[in-house]
Amino acid sequence: MNINKDLALYFIFYLIFISNISFSQQINDEVKDILISTFGKSSTIKFTKYEIEKNAATKIEKQVKQKFYNSAVYYYQIINNDKINGYALLDNVYGKSLPITFLVLFDNAGNIISSQIVKYREQYGGSVKNPQWNEQFIGKNYSSSFEVGKEINSISGATISVNSVTKGIQKLTLLIKEIIENGE
Repeated sequence: MNINKDLALYFIFYLIFISNISFSQQINDEVKDILISTFGKSSTIKFTKYEIEKNAATKIEKQVKQKFYNSAVYYYQIINNDKINGYALLDNVYGKSLPITFLVLFDNAGNIISSQIVKYREQYGGSVKNPQWNEQFIGKNYSSSFEVGKEINSISGATISVNSVTKGIQKLTLLIKEIIENGE
């Protein structure tokens, strides 16, 4: 009897492991497609998992009033003709209870080119995926105001997601400023 339970448990963990690998690859593929469609097929994309320096994280979290989801974000440098043409950061924020994976693309000065929700897992509040809602972040940077209800439109039925994603994007504008200033 225990062998059957152990085998069933092993099978469940195996399915979870395989689905997580597939999920990650799906997100990676979508990010790559977004970067290529924005910066062009001739772009070289350098990818790294960027560990956020603790002091920088604390300073940014205090300013935005939202913690980073993890101690690292996914960092992309987009290079054309041996010159950095832009950057992208992939991160997560919590919606009501599940993570929302989002991507922010920046020009080489740290201004937002675009923001997109890559994976939305909540049952409600998915309107933050709407491209028109995300367009309002274009041109914003670390010195911009990200006040929901004034500079950023709220969405009825998506209050938690709107606030969470907006703060997440603001955090990344502050982080990319740090990255650019440190020449990383």
